[in-house]
Amino acid sequence: MKAVLLKGHGGFEQLEYREDVPEPMPRAGEVLIRVGAAGVNNTDINTRTAWYSRSVNEGTTPESAASGIAAARSEDAGWTGSPPAFPRIQGADACGRIVAVGDGVTSKRIGERVLVEPVFRGGDGSGQAIYFGSECDGAFAEFARVPARHAHPVECSLTDAELASFPCAYSAAENMLTRLALGKGETVLVTGASGGVGSAAVQLAKRRGAKVLAVASIYKTAAVAALGAARVIAPDSDPVQEFGRESIDAIVDVVGGGQFPALLEILRRGGRYAVAGAIAGPVVELDLRTLYLKDLRLLGCTVLEADVFNRLVQYIERGEIKPLLAGEYPLAAIIPAQQEFLAKRRMGKIILLP
Repeated sequence: MKAVLLKGHGGFEQLEYREDVPEPMPRAGEVLIRVGAAGVNNTDINTRTAWYSRSVNEGTTPESAASGIAAARSEDAGWTGSPPAFPRIQGADACGRIVAVGDGVTSKRIGERVLVEPVFRGGDGSGQAIYFGSECDGAFAEFARVPARHAHPVECSLTDAELASFPCAYSAAENMLTRLALGKGETVLVTGASGGVGSAAVQLAKRRGAKVLAVASIYKTAAVAALGAARVIAPDSDPVQEFGRESIDAIVDVVGGGQFPALLEILRRGGRYAVAGAIAGPVVELDLRTLYLKDLRLLGCTVLEADVFNRLVQYIERGEIKPLLAGEYPLAAIIPAQQEFLAKRRMGKIILLP
């Protein structure tokens, strides 16, 4: 089958498009999906460049994404803290159709159009998980095998490319809002609001009836406002000056970096902060007095709560959220696709078509 192999840590040269990769076979409890479309995500870049290593303190940049991070260690460069296995087929976002099933899965599922829930949870309640396209092969291929319970049937008129824009970004955003227990009438600030997770969080928070404030490039202010943000400020603005101290109920952060202390300052007492990314830098300054004297809750969010993806599919089928596409590329053009993704010129997802 056609697939893109990640051969190791480094720059774009580590991505190899091939047409002779063996087609996977579904094992017990699994289904085989013919991939209709796959989305590009920050996690693809971060794994390739070894950004997840604790030896890396910098944010994600087009320069490091192109060449890799020379100083990164390989022994802890997976998101789990363990080294990834190479070669690996990446790709956390997938829409497609089931073409075969393994033992224990009814053949009636063959032909179903499905979205893949990208975080495969274990059944032992330990919180351990496998990330599609990271600890197992993913969607940058013609075929992918996934646990049957993580292949969710979806019925709607959206194209495969539109559907592939949802799984990773929107489930991450809905998971953060779920952990925050964001309610109607509350005020939430979304950082990185023009990116995949951020733009999803704006829509999903608005859907919950919250007042949404956002941080995004001035060139994308109108687009973020159209998604539901009541006010949008620039990334180099001072949140304390713009919003005032103790004015925000909850924060959805995918940026991190130097503005982290200011974010805690604008949270009300008892406020909640959720994070699922750190594109501006993973190492931040925390004054523990701010944390405990204000009774704040800081929430790290990766593994999805049990019902998050089911709800997301329902939102899609009811038309309550909309896809945002920035471009479509053939699978063989993965390097230009990632270059366009890193340029951040357009709002929405970059999609690969196997």
